[in-house]
Amino acid sequence: MRVGVIGAGAMGQNHLRIYNEMGNIDLVGVCDIDQARARAMAKRYNTEAYFNHKELLKQELDGVSIVVPTTLHTRVAIDSIDAGTHLLVEKPVADTIENADTIINAAHDADVKLMVGHIERYNPAVIKLKEIIDSGMIGKIVSISSRRVGPFNPRIRDVGIIMDLGVHDIDVISYLYGRKINEVYTIAGSDIHSFEDHATILLRCNNNLSGMIETNWLTPNKIRTLTAIGLKGVAYLDYIKQTVELHDESWIRMARVEPREPLRNELEYFIKAITNGSEIISNGETSRHALQVVTAAIESYQKGKAIEIK
Repeated sequence: MRVGVIGAGAMGQNHLRIYNEMGNIDLVGVCDIDQARARAMAKRYNTEAYFNHKELLKQELDGVSIVVPTTLHTRVAIDSIDAGTHLLVEKPVADTIENADTIINAAHDADVKLMVGHIERYNPAVIKLKEIIDSGMIGKIVSISSRRVGPFNPRIRDVGIIMDLGVHDIDVISYLYGRKINEVYTIAGSDIHSFEDHATILLRCNNNLSGMIETNWLTPNKIRTLTAIGLKGVAYLDYIKQTVELHDESWIRMARVEPREPLRNELEYFIKAITNGSEIISNGETSRHALQVVTAAIESYQKGKAIEIK
C-alpha cells in the first residue's frame, strides 16, 4: 500500500511515525512547505521530501493523509481526489460548509474514499462505551456531558476553542447517541486568544436528548472526560486513561478496555477501508454535521441565542 503525508507539523509527524511502523505500508513521501522540516522528516523515515503536494500526488499513491491547516483542506483535498487518491483529512473536513460539500461531492463523483480524522471515535474507551450503550446495558441514554480543558497551545492561531477542541465532543456525542444534533446554545468568551478560548456548549438531539460540553484553554491541568447517563446506570469515561467505569444501583465496575493509541487505530482503519472497501464511520457526511454544529455554536455565542440546525 503506497501512502504519503501532506503536512509535517506536530500531527503530521505522528502520521509519519505510525505509517513507518506499519508493515504493509510503503511510505512514498512527505510534503511540507517548510523545506527543512520536510527534509528532516524524510531522512528520519527513509522516504522522499516534497515541497509541493502536487508533486507527491504524481507518485501513484493509494492513500494520503492531509494534515495541513484547515483553510487549506479544500485545495489539497480536491487535488488528491483529482489524482484518484483515497484521502484521510484531519478534522474538521473543511473550514466552511460550502467547502465541505465541495470535497464530499468531488470524492463521491470520483469514487474516492474520504475519511476524516475525528480521532476520538477510534479511542478504545469510546469504542467500548459505544458497545455498552448499543447493548442497552445502562438503558436509554438521556444525557451526555464532557469536559475537555487544559492549558493553551500557542501553535493554535487560526481557530478558537470550539473548532479546535469542542468539535471532538460534538462528534462523539452525536456518535454515541446515533443521532444528529438539532439545536445548540453556547456561552463563550475570548480572554487570552484572538478567537474564543472558553466555552460551554449545550446540545439538543431529537426527543429531548441533551449534551453539554465544557471546554477551555485556561485550566492548568489537562482533563478529557465524558459522562453518559442512562435509565439503568451511568458510565464515566476518561479519554486520556482510556477507561470506562459503570455505576448502577448495585455495582461499580470497570469495563475491560485494551489501551491503544487512537491514531494508530484510525490509520489502520483507513488502510483497511482502502483495501477491503469497508464502511468508514468518520466519513465526509458525519464530519460535515460536526462542522455544521460547530459553526452554529460559534454563531450562538456571537448572537447570544440558541441556533437551530436543519
